[in-house]
Amino acid sequence: MLTSPEIVASMREAVPPGQQTLDEQSLQRLGELTQQLLAARSEAQLEYARFLGISERAIPLPEDDLATWLDGKNVLVVGGTGCIGSKLMRQVASRCPRRLVSVGRGITDQYPGLPEAEYLQADIRDRWALKSVFDQVRPDVVFHVAAQRDPGLAEYEVHRTISTNIFGTRNVLGVSAEFGVPQVVCASTGKALRPYSPDVYTASKRIAEWVIADAAARNSETVHSAARFTHVVDNSIIHNRLVDWSRGGGVIRLHSAEIGFYGESALESAQLMLAAGLGGRPGEMRIHAITDLGWPVTLLDVTLGVLARNNSATPIYISGYDRGYEPIPFPGLYDPLTAGEVSPLLSAFEAAKADAMPGGAVDAFPLIVAPGPELQQRLQALDEACQSTEDPAVLRPALDQLSWTLLDATLGAVDKRVLTRAAQLTAKHQGGLIPEHQRMLAAIMREAGISESALV
Repeated sequence: MLTSPEIVASMREAVPPGQQTLDEQSLQRLGELTQQLLAARSEAQLEYARFLGISERAIPLPEDDLATWLDGKNVLVVGGTGCIGSKLMRQVASRCPRRLVSVGRGITDQYPGLPEAEYLQADIRDRWALKSVFDQVRPDVVFHVAAQRDPGLAEYEVHRTISTNIFGTRNVLGVSAEFGVPQVVCASTGKALRPYSPDVYTASKRIAEWVIADAAARNSETVHSAARFTHVVDNSIIHNRLVDWSRGGGVIRLHSAEIGFYGESALESAQLMLAAGLGGRPGEMRIHAITDLGWPVTLLDVTLGVLARNNSATPIYISGYDRGYEPIPFPGLYDPLTAGEVSPLLSAFEAAKADAMPGGAVDAFPLIVAPGPELQQRLQALDEACQSTEDPAVLRPALDQLSWTLLDATLGAVDKRVLTRAAQLTAKHQGGLIPEHQRMLAAIMREAGISESALV
């Protein structure tokens, strides 16, 4: 019997990546190899069970502090009808708020509402609609979890992603400031640990983090904080897609057979939002992430587990990476000296400033970006582009220019010793760096004040 790596190599050889359609012969050959892979990788079902079990996890919270914070408060959850939002609503409701209100684009029956809560409708891209909601609720605490969260979809719905994730967030922050809201807690993504990304979703969330940090620096009357989520098992886009593919026939398309990813539960995510609220400090924006996310889950094993559970003969095709998904991480993203000590959702630049919250389940760090007019100018240019057109050919360059400017401003606030370490780690791979990573390395070296000869 062939080993798993040998079977995967045969799959790539039989049907190379990059094909949009597959003929019957290719499908038949992939089907045969998929069945061989199922037999050779029997441990995949255990890994799949571990993946599903993540949905039961929780993190400890200081109940006395939460009761003091939320008891008797008016709480507004922006995006409270989604998977994480509905969990958050339940978590808040159990802490005896005076009034609990959700606002979102629509009301869904996928996640049942709470009888003691109110449900309003408004699109966060509509500032006037938001103002009407805030005027009704007069919140003491705002939790913002609304977003366009699909990286693949973001590459096609560029305008909606940017206008929701960046300018929708800016609207929530601006209206909160206008109404004198004492505290705002925002949701982000682990993908935002990348100092730069050409992917629309990642870039939009990375920029949104800076927008929150900028609001915190400008408005010390409101406490701002954020929580970074990783892959939430309860509403996993990948898992839902795999299940649909396994039941619908056709073919299962995987970007790679070597992908591993961290997972967390919707409950953990909601609890992390509460922890982020407790960890907020006036005048700065602190980002919070779960310290221990367990071992990464292997996508290939999850896929094989789905096939086995559904007794499916659907073949696996290793198709290569679509836009919106990073195939190669930046080599200097993590520093082995610090990576094992903090959440994997913090980069080397962020880990240097991180500390553990009481209880040890959550790490937090202040997002610091070097001030300067160019960032605001780039943001304004992106805003004007969004108002004038929905053409991705116009919006992508404006988003990318802002992303590169944000990289420079981010590096400008990092200790030079940390930058030098990142440059040294990256230089070892210099011969194989993609153009974006070469440009990132050049920016790091420039900010650190080191030359190429110093890295040899």
